Amino acid sequence: MSTLEHPLSGRCLALPDTRGPYSERLFAALREHPGAAVDTDGLPVPERPLHDHDLQLALYVLNELHYAGFHGVEDGWEWSPALAPLRARLEDVFERALDELVGGQEPEEGGESVGERLQRLVAEDGGPPLSRFAEQRATREQMLEHVVHRSAYQLKEADPHSFAIPRLDGGAKAALVEIQFDEYGEGRAPRMHSAMFAATMRGLGLDDSYGAYLSWLPGITLANVNLMSLFGLHRRHRGALVGHLAVFEMTSSIPNRRYGNALRRLGYGPEVTAFYDEHVEADAVHESIAAWDLADGLARQEPALAEDIVYGARALLALEAAWGGHVLAAWEADRCSLLAPLRGG
Repeated sequence: MSTLEHPLSGRCLALPDTRGPYSERLFAALREHPGAAVDTDGLPVPERPLHDHDLQLALYVLNELHYAGFHGVEDGWEWSPALAPLRARLEDVFERALDELVGGQEPEEGGESVGERLQRLVAEDGGPPLSRFAEQRATREQMLEHVVHRSAYQLKEADPHSFAIPRLDGGAKAALVEIQFDEYGEGRAPRMHSAMFAATMRGLGLDDSYGAYLSWLPGITLANVNLMSLFGLHRRHRGALVGHLAVFEMTSSIPNRRYGNALRRLGYGPEVTAFYDEHVEADAVHESIAAWDLADGLARQEPALAEDIVYGARALLALEAAWGGHVLAAWEADRCSLLAPLRGG
């Protein structure tokens, strides 16, 4: 079956070129039979881990073993103890850098509930106005870049957050499932948001194959996806994963409206804009469910998770701002925001 008929058929991607010592050691191991532990001795700590192309690629590939296959890589690597030391090293560097970016604990004002705190965080967020730039000024080439950046997550949209389902109970679980049911197209495969994004890519003349543009993606783009996987793959981060999803839904409608408007301004029709238009409507509904039934509900059920929920929300906003700042700076300087310009498209 072709990707045109079923864009996510047989998730399997090729290992990209290495970018430094982290990916070199990891990829060399993955090409062999699962065996000896990957040596972490002498691996440097990058000055800017969240932007580091090599570290983020290695972590992304490690995480991706739980979502997809790689050509020439045995499936047994997914849970191989041989990868545990490298994963621990990468995650430790990543989490330390994330803590530094997010800063100290967000203050609670006047006995606010978690839902109220999330609403305040969203209202106070001053991230780069990337969506406004796109709506008013972005060129076709820049919008193609934006879609390629987002493909790392959107082609598996909802999957990282679904790891939380077996880790929640009661009303919080029901709220999460309600949101995810919509994300997965309410049981209709063509309406799955990942499938709709693939249709947008095809409409723009881009390759909709899973992982097709991995080699183009800079470290800060991969870091945003690695954040979701970090929270999703560790039960201890279930609160942060909920906070991440809640604010993801709470901040989605307006940017997606602007991205849809940008593509209409450039002459594209519903075959390209349907994904964005769907999110304007769906996420407006999800916003209340995510903030109150899911995040606030989980905090009421498990009060010890309240600060983790808020941390996950703050981490999303901070890392999205860093990514948006990278893209916007490149566009304003008339530079490509990817590691290399797109060919064709």
